[in-house]
Amino acid sequence: MGRGFSLSSVRVHEIFYSLQGETSRTGLPTVFVRLTGCPLRCGYCDTAYAFHGGSMMAVDSILEQVRAFSTRYVTVTGGEPLAQKGCIELLKQLCDAHFSVSLETGGAMDIQPVDRRVSCILDIKTPGSGEVEKNRWENLAVLRRCDEIKFVLCDEADYLWARDVLHAKGLAHIAPVLFSPVYETLPALQLAQWILRDHLDVRLQIQLHKVLWGDVPGH
Repeated sequence: MGRGFSLSSVRVHEIFYSLQGETSRTGLPTVFVRLTGCPLRCGYCDTAYAFHGGSMMAVDSILEQVRAFSTRYVTVTGGEPLAQKGCIELLKQLCDAHFSVSLETGGAMDIQPVDRRVSCILDIKTPGSGEVEKNRWENLAVLRRCDEIKFVLCDEADYLWARDVLHAKGLAHIAPVLFSPVYETLPALQLAQWILRDHLDVRLQIQLHKVLWGDVPGH
């Protein structure tokens, strides 16, 4: 089997060091390993540049680059990282190397094979994303309290839909739930007021990296 097709290699768009801008790890210095490709086309996507390009890298080469940043936190993201079979091995080896690993996944792929030491940040796609029919609801049965469920909300219709899903599926009893407004589309203050009005057991998430650096890629 050629190196380019090995399960011990993946196509990487970029590896960079920044502050984590989302989830309960917000503000922590983190190495991001962004893999190329995604089967979804959400209307608000801010990483469409990662749909194509990148270079095949062996997992051991990725680990070597990650170690050079001297931080314990690593996030594997995309695109959709689980669209590449080699992602499972990458996650395992990062855990074996004693990193604290999180995975950002769009919710359309099966998370069952993911190493249990990884914290899965699972998106649930709303109607406003244009990809609501791609949600793999079976993933909810795999989640644990160390994982997190994220809704990216475009407008009030998305908020009301997410609120109904939150209650109907008892999501707050499965894992922490994040409500995040689409950057420069839904005002964070408006979302905060809705959450408080409805007494929701969710965390309002504002993307720290966008506050600091705007839409500049690699942050």
